[in-house]
Amino acid sequence: QVQLVESGGGSVQAGESLRLSCALSNYPRTRTEQCMGWFRQAPGKERVGIAAISTKDGSTILDDSLKGRFTVSQDKAKNIMYLQMNSLKPEDTATYYCATDACPGGVGSWYIGIGAVALYAYWGKGTQVTVSS
Repeated sequence: QVQLVESGGGSVQAGESLRLSCALSNYPRTRTEQCMGWFRQAPGKERVGIAAISTKDGSTILDDSLKGRFTVSQDKAKNIMYLQMNSLKPEDTATYYCATDACPGGVGSWYIGIGAVALYAYWGKGTQVTVSS
């Protein structure tokens, strides 16, 4: 079955960086455009989409509040999506999840926010990121 495995989380000090990876396997080959996304869920809060990438053409979208610090990218040959997180802040503390599904319309603003959860059928188990001040 489709499998997504996140890695790269950890405990860091404010201002430091982390790179999260999401390895995808067994996704069925299809002509339909596929997207992958990053989500995060802080304790007591809802899961929210923060980034997405089209595996077809590499187009991306990122939460406006994270631009300048976070970057989403992919290694298409290895089926891995990355989230580079720089200048981390305590408010970035959360469990980070990746997800994937078909996206015939490509990435767009609808892939950011709480509503983005409904766009994906396949999920990883998450990786914890803790940022201390």
